[in-house]
Amino acid sequence: MTIRDLLREHAPTLSYELFPPRTPRAEATLEATMDTLAATEPDFMSITYGASGSTRGTSRSVVQRLAESHTIPPLAHLTCVDQSRAELTGVIEAYLDEGVRDFLALRGDPPQGQADWRPHPDGLLYASELVTLLREVAKAHGVEDLSIGVTAFPAQHAIPQWRQQGLDILHAKQDAGADFAITQVFYEVDHYRSLVADAREEGIGLPIIPEVMPLVSVTRAHRAAQLTGVATPDALVTDLEAAEDDAAARSAGVAHAARLSSDLLDAGAPGIHVITFNKHEAALELVSQLPLRRTSD
Repeated sequence: MTIRDLLREHAPTLSYELFPPRTPRAEATLEATMDTLAATEPDFMSITYGASGSTRGTSRSVVQRLAESHTIPPLAHLTCVDQSRAELTGVIEAYLDEGVRDFLALRGDPPQGQADWRPHPDGLLYASELVTLLREVAKAHGVEDLSIGVTAFPAQHAIPQWRQQGLDILHAKQDAGADFAITQVFYEVDHYRSLVADAREEGIGLPIIPEVMPLVSVTRAHRAAQLTGVATPDALVTDLEAAEDDAAARSAGVAHAARLSSDLLDAGAPGIHVITFNKHEAALELVSQLPLRRTSD
């Protein structure tokens, strides 16, 4: 069953985001995290690319490992960064041959040292074009049960000058054949409500899964703000700063994430996608506080 089917039949879903390891020690941590999170019976796990698509090879190996070791569908990330159309086609074909049927299509960030986004000379310019390519390659391979996700941006949607552009881009992804969307990081439930409502007004019917990031230290909170461009709420930073030790900081961060997640589910979110940082403690504490369906129910 693909993620598209799960969203139609089994919402709200639970899913996790993992990233490829860069060192042997990180690989061991990832293995333990995958095994621990798998015990919570999530509906899928997504495997990111590194910054600017820098971990394509290890991303693919994690997807393979997840598919082989567990019955949990892997959501394979693909980006347009620094790849020709032919190279992307080859990657898609390899995934399809391995039985992967769920993809997250992203434009991606500029490669390191490149200030502005520029596509590969023989590559794709927009995520919507990657969605189209995925559909074309799948059709050529006789694959009909393909499920494609894209990204949506609630925090940016809250900025008036970017609102319509973001909706137009999301509409183009839907028109190209996307089945669902996963948000980038945000911290206000009203930002999500506004995005969903405005998307529906524009004729965008994609299920939009919110991404939730439990921030468990001041350092991580500041780093997240730098990477995402989305400011960490002052109340959360204050609580993290006031924590007496790591356990108290994790508890404070999880409490904020749990409140946001519960509010999102109350607002009709079709699932919760948890960023794990390849560690299981905060993710498990968060999930234990949420009224999410378990596959064993």
